[in-house]
Amino acid sequence: MKRTKGEKFFSIFNIFFMICFGIMCIYPFLYTLTMSLSTTADSVKDGLHLFTLNPTLESYKLALENENIGIAYFNTILRTVAGTFAALAVSLLYAYALSRNELPGRKIFSNILIFTMLFNGGTIPTYLVIKGLHLLDNRLVYILPGLISAYNVIIARSFFKSIPESLHESAILDGASEFMIFTRIYVPLSKAVIMTLVLWIAVGHWNAWYDSLIYINDEKKIVVQLLLKRMMDSAQTQMVDTIITGDSIAIMPITIRSATTIIAMLPILAIYPFIQKYFMGGVMLGAVKG
Repeated sequence: MKRTKGEKFFSIFNIFFMICFGIMCIYPFLYTLTMSLSTTADSVKDGLHLFTLNPTLESYKLALENENIGIAYFNTILRTVAGTFAALAVSLLYAYALSRNELPGRKIFSNILIFTMLFNGGTIPTYLVIKGLHLLDNRLVYILPGLISAYNVIIARSFFKSIPESLHESAILDGASEFMIFTRIYVPLSKAVIMTLVLWIAVGHWNAWYDSLIYINDEKKIVVQLLLKRMMDSAQTQMVDTIITGDSIAIMPITIRSATTIIAMLPILAIYPFIQKYFMGGVMLGAVKG
């Protein structure tokens, strides 16, 4: 079928726009990676910094020499794995209950959930609640306060409502309990939305640092994001000198910041390609009956 001039123009414009958009997305990562591998002489040069002629790992060495980096990574990994599993389980159970029209008080529970999207207690009341629950300096403070996300529950509920009701009715006639229906029918059919929620929750836990700053005083319990933030802040105020092959080379703050940024994002960046194929499907299917 022959295309009109308008359709051809739109296709050309669309390709050009997507190329530009792709470059805008890729360039910041390449710039950060290049700066993290650059010496002072290369980092202060003008230009796009898409590659470096004299790569060095000195910024990574300085970032990883911190004595608390190992335990901070452990805390972050533990938080991400345990927090993601717990939040996913609670969110899916809540969403399944709200998807059932026969649930007593369903509208009340839905309104309570939506209320949390509009209002929160603020920093000081939240701190007092955390203190009252004896969660200060406790790793559980990373997990328990964020068990429920209203947005995640709404996405999962919409997905559950898109599953044919006949499956639920057939299972009831066969004598299955609600929990059995949830685990053996709804969960296996919801792989796309589950993987989408896993991605959102895991990235949120991995990038979080403010709760560690507010609620944790023990240096052995802080997360890696807070530790890297402190390292980046200290790099702003001083220049670190190091010796490489007998020559004194100054490692600029921008190279340390770039190295810590790469260190922080690399684990999630490695996992994302395995989950991305479920991402769009989960969002779109979950929004069909939103």
